[in-house]
Amino acid sequence: MRFTPRLVTSFQIPSNSPRVPGIASTADTPAVQRWPHRRLVVIRRDDELSAYDLDRLLGGDVTPAARFPAPWPRGAGGVDTVSPTLDLAVFSGQHALHAVDETGALRWRVRHACWGSPCSSHHESYEEYAGTGEHRYPDQGSCWISADGSTVWAHVRTPLPDDAEPEHDEAWLVIDAADGRILGRASTGTAAAGSHHVPHPDLGQMGLSIGEGQDGVPLRWGRWDGARLTVTSIGDDDRSLIDVSPSGTLFLTVAHDQGDLAVHRLPDGAVLHEVSADQLQSDPQPRSETAEEPYWDYRCGFVDERTVIASAEENDEEYGRPQHWLVDAAQGDVLGQVEYPLPVSESPMALGDGTWLTCGDDPFQLLLWSLPVEHQVPSTSTGHSAVE
Repeated sequence: MRFTPRLVTSFQIPSNSPRVPGIASTADTPAVQRWPHRRLVVIRRDDELSAYDLDRLLGGDVTPAARFPAPWPRGAGGVDTVSPTLDLAVFSGQHALHAVDETGALRWRVRHACWGSPCSSHHESYEEYAGTGEHRYPDQGSCWISADGSTVWAHVRTPLPDDAEPEHDEAWLVIDAADGRILGRASTGTAAAGSHHVPHPDLGQMGLSIGEGQDGVPLRWGRWDGARLTVTSIGDDDRSLIDVSPSGTLFLTVAHDQGDLAVHRLPDGAVLHEVSADQLQSDPQPRSETAEEPYWDYRCGFVDERTVIASAEENDEEYGRPQHWLVDAAQGDVLGQVEYPLPVSESPMALGDGTWLTCGDDPFQLLLWSLPVEHQVPSTSTGHSAVE
């Protein structure tokens, strides 16, 4: 079955980024950071992190809600984050976490062992190692600021400079966003190539997905009670954590080999439904002999509590159009393929309120879509109403 979504609105964000073959980009494509009460579209440029309030974008205001000068170039660190209060950004670098305000002034920093391989030094600054071979393609950590702006969750390489017993490992930190004090710490027991955080509606919970290249994707779940950080492992280190449902009772993963996506139950992480990519068939004609097997993309999410939108590839063209599919989160059924009335690019960015974003032909043209009427949920627990 095919579903035609409704285009709610579109807006163009200035990219300052040439999109000409052979010319390097100066900005990453837009990404969404969302909490129950705020949704931001963030763009990491070479020299800054820009944040756009989605509600302001919907009102036609395409100026950044906040802009934070970057302490190091794009590509020299991990996944950065902006506070929902728009007064702070935390940059995840090779050697440290830097928290800066809109002027670029350093609020605080947390130094850690270098992510450059095989380097594990405690550098004082990015300039110490900029341009050196072993730091050109570093492993990466990540960070996320809580919904109330009070704490920062960060995945870093250890030891930290003040560790009494230096141990080469990785740690998950809970940090006071006001002054950079480490409030909680736990080992992840991983060897990351990269990681990303997935927030939960509960301030005291957070998911962490850690990519170890061909070795797997450990999934860690953190609980912070204000005094102690407790970390549990979910699954067999072979599933990438993608999203948490608006109610916080479900989460979504994609298998390391991208052969299936799964809906899990919280708090125990039990798998409720697995959806194999083999179920996908957008064209009734048989695949050509050169066509690859279908596979799920790692970017997908909850459109609302009962509906997942996911991107898949199942063609033998080097640059084919993305294929987006709707999945019933309650039953695990593939509902059908999304048939857009306009060209789209990139993977969908689900917003949890019955809508999602895609990029147009220009990656900095954002299109907001809503579900067909028969699949809309009247209200959600996200703090934002579904588009009628």
